[in-house]
Amino acid sequence: MVALHVACGDITDVEIDSGKLIIHVKEGMIVDLLKEGRREIESALRWQGLELSLQIETIQEKINPVEEDLKKLKAMVGDFLTIR
Repeated sequence: MVALHVACGDITDVEIDSGKLIIHVKEGMIVDLLKEGRREIESALRWQGLELSLQIETIQEKINPVEEDLKKLKAMVGDFLTIR
């Protein structure tokens, strides 16, 4: 519950549409926490008098092509690559 509370504190990209609370979050651990805590979140909404279902939308983070290439190089040559 504490992890869910902390995770929800960082969420800023939300909207309400057609009876749904839509949360937009980047991929990662927070998505799993929200999915696991779905019932608790919807219960908290009902406690506040809001009849909203929870919808979690994951945002794919765009990676810079240069960063993508560096990531591939590091995977191929590991410690032999020094980037400055």
